Amino acid sequence: MSPSRTLGTSEDYFNMRQSNLFGKTLREAPKDETTINAKLLIRAGFINKLTAGVYTYLPLGWRVIRKIENIIREEMEKVGGQELVMPVLHPKESWQITDRWDTVDVLFKLEGWESKELALGPTHEEVVTPLVKKHIQTYKDLPLYLFQIQTKFRKEKRAKSGLIRNREFLMKDLYSFHKSEADLDEYYEKMKEVYWRIFKKVGIGNETYLTFASGGTFSKFSHEFQTPAEAGEDVIYICQECRQAINQEIRPEVKNCPNCQAKQFKETKAIEVGNIFKLKTKFSESFDLYFVDKHGTKGLVQMGCYGIGLGRLMGTIVEVFHDDKGIIWPKAVAPFSAHLLQLGNESKIKAAAEKLYGRLKKQGVEVLFDDRQDKTPGEKFADADLIGIPLRVVVSEKSLAQKSFEFKNRNEKKIELVPVDKSLTRIKS
Repeated sequence: MSPSRTLGTSEDYFNMRQSNLFGKTLREAPKDETTINAKLLIRAGFINKLTAGVYTYLPLGWRVIRKIENIIREEMEKVGGQELVMPVLHPKESWQITDRWDTVDVLFKLEGWESKELALGPTHEEVVTPLVKKHIQTYKDLPLYLFQIQTKFRKEKRAKSGLIRNREFLMKDLYSFHKSEADLDEYYEKMKEVYWRIFKKVGIGNETYLTFASGGTFSKFSHEFQTPAEAGEDVIYICQECRQAINQEIRPEVKNCPNCQAKQFKETKAIEVGNIFKLKTKFSESFDLYFVDKHGTKGLVQMGCYGIGLGRLMGTIVEVFHDDKGIIWPKAVAPFSAHLLQLGNESKIKAAAEKLYGRLKKQGVEVLFDDRQDKTPGEKFADADLIGIPLRVVVSEKSLAQKSFEFKNRNEKKIELVPVDKSLTRIKS
């Protein structure tokens, strides 16, 4: 790297030559993978499996994660969320305060310095509650909304299904703090709408269902957002009248739809892509998290939590959007906007492809340029379908003879010839 070049510039982010891309496509999926998302993401060079439930995000995969992350972050900030990052290492004492050290079976426990026992954080109530206690005194400090996008660790007995169930994973969790149950209820309803916006933006809004689930000891119900897929580990029942759903875990207790009272349901497997939960005073009581109201009376802070697994969401998108050739990324989360293919190494073809690539870079268009000289046209087409970028642009001897480039959307069969002088505008649009 030259001294004048820095990481993170727009040129670094927006473009990539496929000849330099770290992570190669595979002709066959690993034999030990059974789910669509695992097979395609590994084959297409988005992720690499280190061990069961633990994956490396390769450059293509990390670009998708960053797109998802930015969508989530923008929506969290719109509703007042302030971003922070909390520790992964949690002291045993914090989990003993909530009586969860011996009851949460997914805790990774380890011995630290001077025989101090620690856990790798699977969730952060035991960290965020005492943290907030240091900063909240009166009702004027409330409400408060804190979120992070953090690595979590869970000692899953059966880590499987690609990115759907992992032992190490990225998660967005937001915690809300309120002076009254009514204020918590209002924010909880607002977060339902926020989650719908997120799932619509990443492309799965029409395929996802708000699902009633167990509220545990906190409330009658919590809510999950479930997307039907064969790789799903949950079973949900979708109301045929209002599209609400209920989780199998509460089906024996709930005969009618909690939303419209209808009795007709459709059973399907589904992936939980998000959840929202009213914690109420469970953790504020454990940590003595009080505030003083305007009358000078002490009250326990009401809490809510709201989670989305980024990797799981990425895997779900692949489960929903694919065909027999590969992935079909929705535009908002695709690693690149356009896939430029150079077919042939003749000087005229190479010059035309390089010129278009250069113009796209200058315009800030996210483009993956397949400039590989050792691949046949068939191999390049196969890789383009596998990787699944929304728009494919082909520069070939055939297209140049008609003073055009070939355009094809990944989710369509139609191939269109676009004049060279109009190509840049079409790609940008």
